[in-house]
Amino acid sequence: MEPTIHFGTDGWRARIAEDYTFDNVRRCAQGFAAYLIDESKAGAEVVVGHDKRFAAEHFAAAAAEVMAANGFHVWLTDGSAPTPVISYSVVEREAAGGINITASHNPPWDLGFKVRDEKGAAVAPDGLKEIEAAIPDITDVKRTPLEDAKAAGQIEVWDPSPAYLDHIGKLVDVEPIKAAGLDILVEAMWGNGIGWFPRILAGGKTQVTEIHNTRNPLFPEMARPEPIPPNVDVGLQKTVEMGADVCLIMDGDADRMGIGDENGVFINQLQVYGLLAYYLLEVRGMRGPIVKTISTTSMLEKLGQMYDVPVYRTGVGFKYVGPKFNEVNALIGGEESGGYAFRGSVAERDGILGNLYFLDMMVRLNKTPSQLLAHLYEKLGATYYYDRVDTRFPGEKRPEAKARLDAAKPETLAGMKVAEIVTIDGYKYVLEGDKGWLLIRFSGTEPVVRVYCETTDEGKVQPLLDEGLELAGLA
Repeated sequence: MEPTIHFGTDGWRARIAEDYTFDNVRRCAQGFAAYLIDESKAGAEVVVGHDKRFAAEHFAAAAAEVMAANGFHVWLTDGSAPTPVISYSVVEREAAGGINITASHNPPWDLGFKVRDEKGAAVAPDGLKEIEAAIPDITDVKRTPLEDAKAAGQIEVWDPSPAYLDHIGKLVDVEPIKAAGLDILVEAMWGNGIGWFPRILAGGKTQVTEIHNTRNPLFPEMARPEPIPPNVDVGLQKTVEMGADVCLIMDGDADRMGIGDENGVFINQLQVYGLLAYYLLEVRGMRGPIVKTISTTSMLEKLGQMYDVPVYRTGVGFKYVGPKFNEVNALIGGEESGGYAFRGSVAERDGILGNLYFLDMMVRLNKTPSQLLAHLYEKLGATYYYDRVDTRFPGEKRPEAKARLDAAKPETLAGMKVAEIVTIDGYKYVLEGDKGWLLIRFSGTEPVVRVYCETTDEGKVQPLLDEGLELAGLA
């Protein structure tokens, strides 16, 4: 009997050749096909794409074969494509959904199977459960060999990049960026973001230099293609060495982003979210709701008050952010991991568009990244400090840890009074007087417990993390 497959925060991820096999990918595709048929979408268009990980193109072809055999017309990307490009293609092709073979920022030995709805967004939790329930044994999987399906017109191989480039060109005017004479370093993390910024910003005074810009599924010089330290340390160092104005960072599938300032200092994901929200509200003068996971910055609530826009909190993952984003027609939606979605595009993280918006903010305000952050803090009237500790945690110990956290009702943390405990996703302790928060939650994609905190008192960061680890039974 085949192993049970569970979809976590953003689809299914597993170790290549152990659980992540061709048979299991085909089983997932058959489950997705059954789900779409049950949703009255039999015979519809479906987009299938992949990242640059080991054998990803072959796993994508395997998924396409199954979808074709189930009567769907498949648009298969002609090579690796960023997740936001695949998601936009679902909308542009008027498809019923999409499959993306990617493990995003996971370690090199993993691969993943993500599904997208007709709006290019992550499938909502109830839908993921239905897909899981429809995953059959391998003996019940339908399959048409790739070449046969291509010959019959059931699978078409195409380049999704022109339509996406035209789309983002309507959202941000790149000509002022090209003319600004910036020196930009792009940390492509051996992934799907390779080549995009040299292509988008070619032909002007601005110069773009890429590093880690060839395919290498081992992701050397970093533990994983996640756009946070220490994985970005080489890029930050090179930013200083070449005197770049900014370091633009994208993760392995280019749906998440990071920023290094002109001094080689990493601007963390919460700071970037605050800056992007401020840019849309103040610099562009736009208005609309903000959607945030509970694990990201309180700066957003402050901005919401300042600009009179609502802020909605969700669980962690775009399977929560995406549906809420569409429901409220959000201005921006995002999470602590560096993934942000924007009005006018799909409800999906987009590291390419996010980095372009950051460049546009630099040019419009004529400020360096460090100056932008100082400017934001001046507007907010406070400085925000953030950190996170990830600890490997065997799944069998989770019930015991959950019971411990369910029973814990701390009145104070690091000497500050707890005003509210939020359990949307994990255990978030909101501190009185807008002094910050502590969050403890189990990862939905890895056997990890995460302890996060944000506070306006730098001296409280480590004490908060220490008390969080103690609450979780990890200290």
